[in-house]
Order: sequence, then structure tokens, then C-alpha cells
Amino acid sequence: MDSAAPEATPEATVVYSGQFGDYTITAGDRRGVVLYRAGLMVAALAFGVGSAIALFFNQTPALVQAISLLYTVFWLGLGLSLATIHIYLVPLHRLLQGVWLVGGLASLVLSHRIDGPLAQTVVEQPQVIWGLGFTFVALTGIFFKEAFCFDRLETKLLTPLVPLLLMGHLLGWLPLEAERGLLAAWAGLFLVFALRKVVQPIVPDIGDKSVFAYLKQPRSSAPSSSL
Repeated sequence: MDSAAPEATPEATVVYSGQFGDYTITAGDRRGVVLYRAGLMVAALAFGVGSAIALFFNQTPALVQAISLLYTVFWLGLGLSLATIHIYLVPLHRLLQGVWLVGGLASLVLSHRIDGPLAQTVVEQPQVIWGLGFTFVALTGIFFKEAFCFDRLETKLLTPLVPLLLMGHLLGWLPLEAERGLLAAWAGLFLVFALRKVVQPIVPDIGDKSVFAYLKQPRSSAPSSSL
């Protein structure tokens, strides 16, 4: 996935030595990283506000509806990140985008077929997680990628936490207080992750572009490698 490299200055063209050759960082590469991080921040803020409403406020119909709308904002922000994330393995990238789309379509269908806000249905009918839970599979994929590439503590915690909470709620394994605690931890760690991405150097998020170029070549013409 992404390799650590020295940060380049926008004013100068820096040539980097990659695993399969030299490469440069373009303005488009940097813009993609900014969009990736912006999507994460939007998703984290929407998820955090929605979680705070669910955890700390009396649930009026207007607030429950607001949580559902914030879920839509979260889903869109996540989609922006998945469109601009740098992942070497194209099939994995497409898989994450695919499960994100399935989760969104499931949420849309549920919203039109149920009475009441989507957020209320998730609480009262946990089985709907079989559909909209695909959205969070995509989110967990990002957490796993960041934990693997950058050794982030918060993403190491989030990678198992998200499926634990969702499956625990779906199967009725977790008491309510445990679910509330895990949700608060999820929201807080997600925001920490998004904020830390803001101050991280851009170039490491782009990765080794020579690997992307190598993987795009037909295998018959690709240079041999000792790996």
C-alpha cells in the first residue's frame, strides 16, 4: 500500500526513487489526498454529531430524523474518500467501493420501505444491519489500510471495534451500556483519526507511484522482480 517518503515542496519538482523506478508527485496527486482527507473529516464529523445526539439527548422525532440525515452525509463523505484513496491493489479498492455502494443502496431501499427514520429502525430492528452494514465494511477497510500502512493506534483499535459493535447489536450479544460505550469510543477515535490525517505529510498518503505503474502493466511485459 502506501510507502513513507520525504515530503515534497509544491514549488519544486522532486524525483522519488520507487521500487520499480523513479516518479514525481503532481498537483493532481496532492489534490486527491486532500479530497481523501476531506471526505474522512466530513464522515467523522457527521458520525460524531449523530452519535452525540444518540447518546446524550432525549430522542425527539426531529433528532432521530437528524441522525438519519447525518448518516447520509457520513456515507457521502466516505464515498469521496473511497474515490480518492490510494490503494495499490485495484481489486481491493473496487471491493471497498462496491460494498460502500451496496450499503448505500440498502439504506435507500430501507428508507423508502420502513415507517419512521432509518436510525430508529436500526435500533429497533437490528437485522437491517445485514444491508446497511456494508457501508461500515468499507469504513473498516479504510481503518485496516491505515493501521497496516501507518501503524496508527486509533485505527488498530477501530478495525475490530466496528465489527464488534455491529455484530454485537445484530446478534444481541451486547448490553445497552456496552453498545453506548463502544459507540462513544468509535466516534471519538474516528475523529482523532481524521484530525491526525489533516496534519500528516501528504506524500506518504500517495505512496510509491512506481508500484501503481508496475501493477498496471501487462504481466508479460512487466519487469522481473525479486519479490
